Amino acid sequence: MTGTRKSIAVLFLLPALVLLGALVVYPICYSLVRSFLDQSGTGFAGLDNYRELFTDDGIVTAIKNTAIWVAVAPAVATALGLIFAVLTERVRWGTAFKLLIFMPMAISMLAAGIIFRMVYEQDPDRGVANAVVVGLHDTFAESSAFPQAHPGRNSPLKRAGGGDFVTGTPVKAGTPVALPLVGVAPDVMPKDAAPAKAAQAEPGKVTGTTWQDFTRGKGVGVLGKPDATEQGYPGMRIEAVKDGKVVDSTTAAADGTFTLSEKADGALLKLPASNFAEPYRGVDWLGPTIATPAIIGSYVWMWAGFAMVLIAAGLAGMPRELLEAARVDGATEWQVFRRITVPLLAPVLVVVLVTLMINVLKIFDLVFIIAPGSSQDDANVLALQLYRSAFSDGRPGVASAIAILLLLLVVPMMWVNVRRLRKEVRR
Repeated sequence: MTGTRKSIAVLFLLPALVLLGALVVYPICYSLVRSFLDQSGTGFAGLDNYRELFTDDGIVTAIKNTAIWVAVAPAVATALGLIFAVLTERVRWGTAFKLLIFMPMAISMLAAGIIFRMVYEQDPDRGVANAVVVGLHDTFAESSAFPQAHPGRNSPLKRAGGGDFVTGTPVKAGTPVALPLVGVAPDVMPKDAAPAKAAQAEPGKVTGTTWQDFTRGKGVGVLGKPDATEQGYPGMRIEAVKDGKVVDSTTAAADGTFTLSEKADGALLKLPASNFAEPYRGVDWLGPTIATPAIIGSYVWMWAGFAMVLIAAGLAGMPRELLEAARVDGATEWQVFRRITVPLLAPVLVVVLVTLMINVLKIFDLVFIIAPGSSQDDANVLALQLYRSAFSDGRPGVASAIAILLLLLVVPMMWVNVRRLRKEVRR
């Protein structure tokens, strides 16, 4: 249709132009006008709505978090995509690995948000992230098995500062000591716990028993004395203290019995607070402090595959002679990567980076779904704040101002992309 008249060309373009005007141009113009009106939409507000963008604490937090997203998420996703593309280029199973990395792109933001809301659950029995963290922590630092234990009635132990329990009077060598405790549920007792036994007296040594002084059933057992139905506290740490200094220490056996040397004669026995520390429950991934980095992690999980595929396409079109010549000249793989591969991939990397920057400016779904209500204010971003201002807070003027701000932030990035595309066409 080279010789077709311009009127015919416009006629063919008219449906697309109508859709473009209705779905893009009109909303932009309406938002621009609405951003200068008050909340009712009837009075002129001047720059009040724009002024509020930089004075309202919630919107300021959203701007800061959006800046973090733009600075971190695209860079990390692009870097991982570059690493994956380069490393999988030489392996047989590279295609399968790329498929695995790209698969999250087939999942919607909604589904990804639900998945990572569960991954970041605080309970390690439900959240995968904390299950891994707690498992690693407990490998190197064993958690206490007696977080709820405390002295019962007629116990010689008294509560001391810092969560310790200390005997009220000094102990004597040759006289067994009973250190009864209660408060540990039978189903959470250590697996190696054995029936409690009364300690035998040993000349010159301090012996004793620490155990769960509770037996189910009315009138069963003797208070303050180990019974066959009661269990010892294996691993319970006992320290002998004189003049504020620990002179001896030991841990209880499976049946709760323990033995201290003659140094403990005349000392106070202390059960340190470490025996009763709450078990490690992992990281508060969705807490106010690290909610934003955690959500960025879910975004990178989704979009690193996108970056990898585009960069891999760029790698496929790279002249191999340059790489081989550099290797023949004695360049290491790192030098080849840094001085040849990355510079040649620079146009592709810029396109990927700018595309992801535009994408994160309008991030909404992940933050809205993953961040719980208690920390959503701290993880807030501009797109989410736009939604909240328009529909939750009833401030359409402020929401329109946020929309214009997002447009102004996107335009320079779009200009970079268009400029690069024009350069590619000229080549």
